[in-house]
Amino acid sequence: MRPFTYERAETPAQAAAAALAHPGARFIAGGTNLIDLMKLQIETPGHLVDVNRLSLDRIEETPEGGLRIGALVRNTDLASDKRIRRDYAVLSRALLAGASGQLRNKATTAGNLLQRTRCAYFYDTSKPCNKRKPGSGCAAIGGASRGLAILGGSDSCIATHPSDMAVAMRLLDATIETVSSDGSTRAIPIADFHRLPADTPHIESTLARGELITAVTLPKPLGGTHVYRKVRDRASYAFALVSVAAVIKKDGGSRFAFGGLAPKPWRTDVADAAASRGAAAVAEAALAGAKVTRDNAFKKTLAARTLASIYSEVPS
Repeated sequence: MRPFTYERAETPAQAAAAALAHPGARFIAGGTNLIDLMKLQIETPGHLVDVNRLSLDRIEETPEGGLRIGALVRNTDLASDKRIRRDYAVLSRALLAGASGQLRNKATTAGNLLQRTRCAYFYDTSKPCNKRKPGSGCAAIGGASRGLAILGGSDSCIATHPSDMAVAMRLLDATIETVSSDGSTRAIPIADFHRLPADTPHIESTLARGELITAVTLPKPLGGTHVYRKVRDRASYAFALVSVAAVIKKDGGSRFAFGGLAPKPWRTDVADAAASRGAAAVAEAALAGAKVTRDNAFKKTLAARTLASIYSEVPS
């Protein structure tokens, strides 16, 4: 691990200002992803800004009937909150499927959204990776791609986004709140938060340099039956080959979001609109335009069968 400097921030704006003042700085809270990347020298920040002292660890009701989740709410606390379990069950189930209890006790809401890919070539510093070193190439294209993207990829990158929580939040139309060094704030719909790779796969979100996530807001509950179905190589907290977050409503308004298929949580209006026509129609709409490799072509079938299993248990 390379040397770095460290400071504790006392306010969100101070944290943002500190990060802005040090090019390449990173915020640290739970550190469950960042520390591993620093040990491998994939991430080499010269300065860390500790945000754990900020008062961003509460879950509060909003005037609109939703919930505001502080950026530092730990995954365990979020998954077990009675309001989340009652009204946003898909989020609780996604979090419980995402990691071991030890990791959930440390991992934060903001950190979960900002997880970096688990593509093997991203972690192997002997191989070219445009996400790790822009312009170096993508070893996954033409390489081992079994777990990689079939939707939303590019000629520069076919890595997938690893978060389970983010898939559920995409389904729920969450909004991400941020603060900048001058104290200005903004609200980013989660649909616009994660970027597709195009020719800049190293830029993974729409956050500006130094901008700090302060909260995630959920709109009022959707109702319906909530399902999170994750298919993986082993049951013990592996990353998804395919995951499906769904809200099923018999009177219309069902919706679906997918993980393991794309560089960001994947949701399309056409797939939601196909809900009344059954699982096969949803799969066809959701997977339109998929570009598969020899290794990951099975994901199309797996996604369709995962949807079919949901429909067999919770018919729309």
